[in-house]
Amino acid sequence: MTTKMSSEVIDMNQLKIPNGEEKVTVELTVKELLALAGQKFPLDKGVEISARKKLNEALEDTYRIH
Repeated sequence: MTTKMSSEVIDMNQLKIPNGEEKVTVELTVKELLALAGQKFPLDKGVEISARKKLNEALEDTYRIH
């Protein structure tokens, strides 16, 4: 997979992430997990948003990404 960003091309197969094989634990509800897997919840649109926030917080807390 290749992604073009601005004027540079990044080969996603060559992307190097420090500690990329390290395990991270994120606590999700079953609904949140299903939403991330693609299940739609038309009556509860906040489910996927909540799950994505938890993933982003885990990245920020673990790797101090801002």
